[in-house]
This record gives sequence, structure tokens and C-alpha cells, in this order.
Amino acid sequence: MPPRLQNGLNFSAKVVQGNLDSLPRAVREFVETYAKVCQPEFLHICDGSEEENRRLLEHMEEQGVIRRLSKHDNCWLALTDPKDVARIESKTVIITQEQRDTVPIPKSGVSQLGHWMSEEDFEKAFNARFPECMKGRTMYVIPYSMGPLGSPLSKTGIQLTDSPYVVASMRIMTRMGTPVLQALGDGEFVKCLHSVGCPLPLRKPLVNNWACNPELTLIAHLPDRREIISFGSGYGGNSLLGKKCFALRMAGRLAKEEGWLAEHMLILGITNPEGEKKYLAAAFPSACGKTNLAMMTPSLPGWKVECVGDDIAWMKFDSQGNLRAINPENGFFGVAPGTSVRTNPNAIKTIQKNTIFTNVAATSDGGFYWEGIDQPLAPGVTVTSWKNKEWSPEDGEPCAHPNSRFCTPASQCPIIDPAWESPEGVPIEGIIFGGRRPAGVPLVYEALSWQHGVFVGAAMRSEATAAAEHKGKIIMHDPFAMRPFFGYNFGKYLAHWLSMAQRPAAKLPKIFHVNWFRKDKEGRFLWPGYGENCRVLEWMFNRINGKDIAKLTPIGYVPAEDALNLKGLGDVNTEELFSISKEFWEKEVEDVEKYLQDQVNADLPYEIEREVLALKQRISQM
Repeated sequence: MPPRLQNGLNFSAKVVQGNLDSLPRAVREFVETYAKVCQPEFLHICDGSEEENRRLLEHMEEQGVIRRLSKHDNCWLALTDPKDVARIESKTVIITQEQRDTVPIPKSGVSQLGHWMSEEDFEKAFNARFPECMKGRTMYVIPYSMGPLGSPLSKTGIQLTDSPYVVASMRIMTRMGTPVLQALGDGEFVKCLHSVGCPLPLRKPLVNNWACNPELTLIAHLPDRREIISFGSGYGGNSLLGKKCFALRMAGRLAKEEGWLAEHMLILGITNPEGEKKYLAAAFPSACGKTNLAMMTPSLPGWKVECVGDDIAWMKFDSQGNLRAINPENGFFGVAPGTSVRTNPNAIKTIQKNTIFTNVAATSDGGFYWEGIDQPLAPGVTVTSWKNKEWSPEDGEPCAHPNSRFCTPASQCPIIDPAWESPEGVPIEGIIFGGRRPAGVPLVYEALSWQHGVFVGAAMRSEATAAAEHKGKIIMHDPFAMRPFFGYNFGKYLAHWLSMAQRPAAKLPKIFHVNWFRKDKEGRFLWPGYGENCRVLEWMFNRINGKDIAKLTPIGYVPAEDALNLKGLGDVNTEELFSISKEFWEKEVEDVEKYLQDQVNADLPYEIEREVLALKQRISQM
């Protein structure tokens, strides 16, 4: 339970919904313990019903926290304090007894693979923040399931929060409410505590009626106690604790202990014109086209893509050796800017109802708006920016925050896969890694083996995005697209991935790397992307089926001459798109080797060292 607490705290909150006595014993103890600490005025046990959701949304509307977007059915807009707009990696920590359990000890400087905090420092941080932090507010008890209720791959969480915005968002993003408590019984659950850190009466006025405490924000994970404790931010992955905190950091640790994989990956089903279907999982850093790929409208006639999930995959080998995956989420928490009818028509269809938007712009006729939406405004319609000011394109600043979001139910997606809630999960036959690389990296290549594929994941690099607090377009190392989300030592994570090859009868998926973002010398994209990416998936599909349509290069297999279907695409400079420069790759492998040696240091598995040396050798012989 929590760190040692000051004495004399009583539990006196008035229960306004639900019955404490009906909760499973461990859940009740968890609620009462933290209610004594946080001292809320009211206690509300969420049932997940439509009626409860309607009341919460209306309550927030009255408080000015959200506003109705009247053009759409049950759509809402929240504008946050500009100090609370993204995941805050620098204030996200993992607490373990030994630092090396959380991060490898780098050769120099600080680790870029996570932030460790000692148990003693966390106890001080907790006691400086949480006592009486919910005074005057309601503590909501959110029972939720990550994954379909009853699936052997699912896990349960209980989140305590003083934010109704979090309740409404968690209802979309997870399976939430009374059925979860009924299914839980005396089973295990992950304990989640969240507070915006603004007890009432307020000490200073809120910006945009958005409660947060940026000076004291802290997002802490205690894997040994199965607890996630978050303070000060009301935004996204900092406050929806089922998202990155549980689904990746905590689940990653559980996966290591229990022999499965918790990954930052979309899952899609792809069917060829003959009706044969395969499932693929893909890991890209934020804002690199994951949602677009997961909901792709293929340009090739007769091909069909269906979406299982756009962000997280939990994967486990079954008794037949198939790698089975579920999407543990129930909704999409997508980046809004750049989403349009051209780039992602299925996302646009999904978000027309029952959606909570955060930090997008609003139109005077009750609609939503952002950069790249590609929809002209009707005459006389004006735009109010995410900063709540009249906006016009001449203002020189974006109308929507670059990390603004839509939170929308997955079931509304017009191409949701029929098996997306299948309890046993879908069989994964291919894994795709990728990033935003303007130069040097070809459109697609296939790894030479499972071990080489794990190295390809470890060597991932990408231009920085707006999803975290990084500035500028620097090329960042982002292994497995998991750099901000590792729940334990990355060296041990690599060893865990490598160990999958030792599973009895394991049918290991093929591993690929893609780069939709390569540019020519004039800075124009060489590949059209979006729906045309199905041409790359078609090549992968055929490779998984064993077709001899690849040629060997020092970095992996690329499509053989004419193996990539370019029919009807017009002029594509395939020579430049697939060129592999010796000079570029000598520098690339040098950078990757330095990063792994420096950051993973003594915890780097020898199989990965071997792959680095083998790649160096192959490049030297070009």
C-alpha cells in the first residue's frame, strides 16, 4: 500500500454512488486507504452506464470544463491549461529497489531509456503531494478491464481519480464499470491513483477551467506493488492510467514475468483478392502514421484492411505455437492534426459521434477543426483556436495544438475487424518496425532472421514528434517505438524478445522495417504513402507465404526488381527509394552501435552485439 502516512487521517467521504460494502475486499481496502490520504468530500463508484456518463458530461459542461460540439452527436471539446498538453517523459518514473531493475546503467550521462526513482525519494514525493489533495472534490472509483472481459489475455485495473474528464475518457478507452467488478471477484488488479492536484478552495485561478498542477506533476510506477500513482496532470497518458502506464510500462513487466509481450503496436487484418487473410502488428513512434495504417483504405483493387487496434498489442504464443494478439484498449486516442478524409477517411467517420476532443479548434457552427483537416469552411463560419481565441490562417500559429487528440470508441470504426474482441486474440504472422527517416533508409526491407529482426527493432530511429515535450526535428533513437514506455531494463527486454525463439513449436512471425517518409534532394516525399502503403503490405503478405520475390542486401531483403506492384501509381523513383548508400549505413551502424554500447552497456545481450558486428561486416563488403 502507500508509503508511510501521517497519522490521524480519517475516511469521511460521503458515498454518492455505489456501495463500498459490495466491492471485493481488496478493492475496498485500496479505496479506503487512499480516501484517508486524499480526503475527498465525495466518493463515486462508477458503474459505466450511459446514464452516469450523461450526468458526468453535463456536470463538466456546467463547470466549463468541456463544451458541446453541436454539429455532431454527443461530441465534446476540452481545452487544457497550455502547461498540460502532452506526456511528460521527464516526470515519468519507475520505482524499484535497484536502479538497474528499471534502466541499464549507461557508460556516460543519464539513461535515455527511462527514469528511475528510489523508494525513499518516492515516499518523500508522495507525502509532499497526496495528503488532502482531493479536498472538496469527488473521488471516482473506476473499475476497468484492459482487453475483452473474460479473455485469458486481459488484465484488470482500478483507478481512483478526482477528474470527471478522466472518467469519461476511461469509459471510451477501456471496458469500464460494474461488470468488471463482477468478473474480478477476488482476483488480482493493478492499483491506479490519480489526482489533478488542485484541492478546493483553489489557491490560484484555473486556466480554461482545467485543473492541473504542472509544477508538481509526477507519474510513478511501482511494478513490485502493481501500483501506478500520478499527480498534477489531467492530460492523456499522464492521467488515463490504463493507457501507456498500464498497457505498456506495467504490462511490460507483467509480460516479462509471465512469458508474453506488451508492445506499442497497431494490429491490422489484411485480406487479399482471393480471400486469404493475415494479421500484422506494427510499431511506429507517435505521429508516424500508426492510426493511418491501422485504418487504411487500400488503393489496390480487391484488397481489404480491417483494424484490430491502433496503438497497443498484447501478444502471447498459444499451445499450437501461434503468436496471438489482443488490443487491450476499447477506443482510439488519436492525434488530430493531419487526420483528414484524404489521409484517414475511416478515422474521420469514426469520430463523428460519442467523441471527446482535446485541444483542437472549434468552428462557429459547432464543428471541430485542425491543421491538415482538408475541409473548407462554409462561408461565414469562423474558427476559435485551442487557446480559446478567434483564429485565422494569417495568425501565424496553429489553430489546434500539434498534440491535440480525439478519444473515440473503437467499435464505431467502419473497418473494425470482426475478431477485434476475440478472447483468444488474432494470429500474428508479420511484425513491422518503422520510423520517420527523411534520408538513407529504404521503403521496406525484411529481417534476415528473428535475432536480426530484434536488432532491427532495437536500432529504430525517427524524427521527434509533438506527442512528448521534445523540440525540433532531430533524429532520435526509439527502440521498438518503446523508448518512453519501457517498464523495466531495456537490456532485459531485448533478452526477453530473443527468448521467444526458444519457445517450443513457436511459429515466429517475419519481421520487416518500413519508412514511408524518405525524401528526394528537393525535400519531396519519394513515396505517396497512405492507401498506397498497401502495395508494401502486399509484398510482405507474399513473403510470409514464401514467395521468392526478394533480393538480399547488406541490411536485409528488399523487393526484387518489379516485385513491388506499382501499377497505376505513375512515376515513382524506385532506384532512389531503395538505394542503400554505403556511406549512410556506415554512419548509421556506427551511431546505433554507440547508442547501444553507451545506453544498454553491460546489459546488452551478446546476440545483439553479434548482429551489430555482422551488419558492419556486410556493409564493409558493399
